[in-house]
Amino acid sequence: MENIKICKSCLMPSSRPRVTFNENGVCNACLYIKKKNKINWPSREKEFQEICDKYRSNNGQYDCIVPWSGGKDSSSIAYKLKFVHKMNPLLVTFSPLLPSDIGEINREILINKGFDNIFFRPNQNVSRYLSRRFFLERGNPKVHWDAGINALPLKVAVEKKIKLIFYAEHGESEYGGKIIKKNSDKIRDLDEVLENQIGDDPSNWIDEKITVNDLAPYKCPEEDQIKENDIQAYYFAYFFKWDVYENYKYVKKEYNFKENNTRISGTFQNYDSMDDLIDPLYYYMQFIKFGFGRALRDASRLVQNNHMSRDEALRMVKNYDGEFPNEKIDEVLEYLDCNLVEFNENIDKHRNKEIWNLVGNKYIQSFEIK
Repeated sequence: MENIKICKSCLMPSSRPRVTFNENGVCNACLYIKKKNKINWPSREKEFQEICDKYRSNNGQYDCIVPWSGGKDSSSIAYKLKFVHKMNPLLVTFSPLLPSDIGEINREILINKGFDNIFFRPNQNVSRYLSRRFFLERGNPKVHWDAGINALPLKVAVEKKIKLIFYAEHGESEYGGKIIKKNSDKIRDLDEVLENQIGDDPSNWIDEKITVNDLAPYKCPEEDQIKENDIQAYYFAYFFKWDVYENYKYVKKEYNFKENNTRISGTFQNYDSMDDLIDPLYYYMQFIKFGFGRALRDASRLVQNNHMSRDEALRMVKNYDGEFPNEKIDEVLEYLDCNLVEFNENIDKHRNKEIWNLVGNKYIQSFEIK
């Protein structure tokens, strides 16, 4: 950790899993942004339109699937597909662990614009058990949810014979990570998803309480099923310049997307990742394990797309990064079947000892974001 780097362009530290830096100290997310500025976007849009025309339904059937949370990014994709590109998308939602009121409101607003939606709520006894288990074991209560949101759209595509899926963005390219294949930012690769997003095979979760049948919602279809059904999965962000803040402004303008009443704990914004009450804990654990939290994540993305200066981003990080997730804490504790003492003890168990030094009774970060 003595060699920890802070991106010279945004604020991302090299403690982010899989991020890389060039010789000038710039992270590969910022380098990818510069590459995007040179892309012929009209040509990409033409390619997108050709894909839509190939799969467009003329018989009233769904012609594509959008994995949809109800948030600004997936909603902007759904809205553009239906009303700009005249597609007939089916929105597929794997339920948040702890659904929020504002998330439900935003889902209802968009559905009432004329969309069909499959909302899948898995066995809550199993989900809560796995959340507690993964919080205790891995410091991440959403491991199985990550598996579920990746599995469900593919399952629906196979069952309903829908051959086209539009995911949002390739996170490893957009935000810094490991690029496995040359076209990873265009075509979704299942092996990469398992390695980088889930990091595990759900079959490994079987124990004295969890059976193979309990894991059905979290397991992707077999690869030969996907190939036999000729399912193609693309990233929308490959065809159109991806900007999370512009996505927010778009849905706000088009159908009055609702924000949180107050800023979200751990950050300065009130419009991103609002649909799950457990998210503040999820991002706080990122801070515990990797030394950067939600404010740094949000600010870096705004800096990369010229919505915020690096100096302003640094102020936001100093003010809010690593803020304890107090909001709805009683509901989170009940969901995880934890009391506050056990909760805090487990958080400290997952502190990266190379990042945190215990000085007296206080943990001090071993590197400074600057």
